[in-house]
Amino acid sequence: MTADQVMVGAGLIVVLAVGSQVLASRLRVPALLVLLPAGFVAGALTDTVHPDELLGGAFSPLVSLAVAVILYEAGLGLELGRLGGGTRRVVVRLLWLGTLVTWLSAALFAVPVLDMSRGAAVMLGAVLVVSGPTVVGPLLHFVRPSERVQRVLVWEGALIDPVGGILGALVFHAVAAGELKGFGSQLEQFSASAAVGAVGGAIGAGLLWLLLRKVRLTEELAASAQIAAVVGIAAACDAIREDTGLISAIVMGVAMANLPGLDLPARRPFLDTLVSLTIGLLFVSISATVTPASLRHVVLPSLALAGFLVLIVRPLVALMSTAGTEVRGGERWFIGWMAPRGIVAAATAATFSATLVARGVDGAERILPATFVVIVATVTLYGLTAFPVARWLGVLRPSRSRPLLVGGEPWALDLGLALRSAGLDVLMWAGAGRQRERIGAAGLPLAPGELLAAASGTGAELEGITGVLLLTGEDDFNALAAMTLRESVEGPVHRLAPAVGDQGVVAPYTGGEPLFRPGLTGPELARRYAAGARVLARRADGGVPAGHEVLFVIRADGRLVPVTRSHAPRARPGDTAVLLAPPPVPGTA
Repeated sequence: MTADQVMVGAGLIVVLAVGSQVLASRLRVPALLVLLPAGFVAGALTDTVHPDELLGGAFSPLVSLAVAVILYEAGLGLELGRLGGGTRRVVVRLLWLGTLVTWLSAALFAVPVLDMSRGAAVMLGAVLVVSGPTVVGPLLHFVRPSERVQRVLVWEGALIDPVGGILGALVFHAVAAGELKGFGSQLEQFSASAAVGAVGGAIGAGLLWLLLRKVRLTEELAASAQIAAVVGIAAACDAIREDTGLISAIVMGVAMANLPGLDLPARRPFLDTLVSLTIGLLFVSISATVTPASLRHVVLPSLALAGFLVLIVRPLVALMSTAGTEVRGGERWFIGWMAPRGIVAAATAATFSATLVARGVDGAERILPATFVVIVATVTLYGLTAFPVARWLGVLRPSRSRPLLVGGEPWALDLGLALRSAGLDVLMWAGAGRQRERIGAAGLPLAPGELLAAASGTGAELEGITGVLLLTGEDDFNALAAMTLRESVEGPVHRLAPAVGDQGVVAPYTGGEPLFRPGLTGPELARRYAAGARVLARRADGGVPAGHEVLFVIRADGRLVPVTRSHAPRARPGDTAVLLAPPPVPGTA
């Protein structure tokens, strides 16, 4: 290619990567549903969007390093202490049973149907065990299944990526070493690869932990340091032993998420931006290498494989994994109807298949196009059917709001009880031990201690939070938390107005519209409550009693609408008003 063609090709890949993600966000569909067709069409219709020609021999190593970055970021979400209760049993079963059954079933199916050698089929089966949070998350956010189902699927999606990445790397080494001949040789290759990756990941995590602990870095520099460490360690491991960089990246991510004394934020905007761009570039590039000619004899067998995985393998895995647990009925079947393939499947297929083709493994050239077809088929199928299937099975979560109330003042507890009495599912959080005890004594559900830090990340997703109300007596805390959460939380974030004449450092100068009418601040609410005022909920059909102030309106469908300085929602028949009742008049009963 000429220099001009290289420039145009590189520019088109970047534009398609970002443009596809923007379009997907507007359509509210998984980004892969747009990225893969966009790259495929661009590769078929242009002479410039051909990354294997643009980059030559560097394409495969760069894909491998990009996958390492993605797996590291996935590992950062694996705070193992958060996986507990009945969810742990189901998720653990889904991981080991699902991995084993899916791997073996796909491999056995692929040998006759896709006309693959045993080694290529085993590699394809290992590639297809993964799902991934970047595909499952948007679907669950749209469907909103029951809390138990959401917890199981979110954890499975977060954990299966690194499990699948490790399995893919180890199977690749076994196949490349001799196409599965000789158990002793396979075990030796497995052990050597696992050792190099684990040691490299441990060294990288230790160095990165020391850097982030001892050196004060800005958010951007901390993200850049993590990317540099992952890429550097993965490249070093790959240089020592081919394709062990993926294992080191996973080990680094999980270690960084669980090492003591290191407070990584739940949301990392700069790192998330880098990873999002990497994902877009990676998948446009991968799909551009899938040519129409490579699909000609693969499409129908691959669709048959996708149907086999969707209709037989996944339901079987779900039934086996939930047997004897509290997950029953419709929830069990919905878990069996949610296993789209995604990022790691395509990336590992692209990473490993080229090397296996170069080594003459029969059928290896079909691994990438078959994976491409399975990804498009499963994402499209689940994307179109997840909501109606969830509704048919009766596992949809009610559309009612689930607010997280932050604060343990007596009036805030009264508000939580009033919202609960109106039918909302309320969750509360407080930092002080005395306030947390008071919340528990009131019978209100208490969020785990770390949830506020993760309120815009996996924690909020697991708990089904639809909005945050910051009600503490610290105006600066409310303001800072609102600024942080508003950038990334899916639902609305509201805070109390600062006290009149407040000299706080932050609160008087931050944007956003505070709760309630002017003058109704935290101190004023506390003063009125101490004087005998109470928060209550009552049907709005009869109007608002004299002397009562409306704080919120709960619509008939369960949506919580707050009163703010510029907007006072009008209660309609069927709505519920949350009111601040005045203190009792002295001398009255």
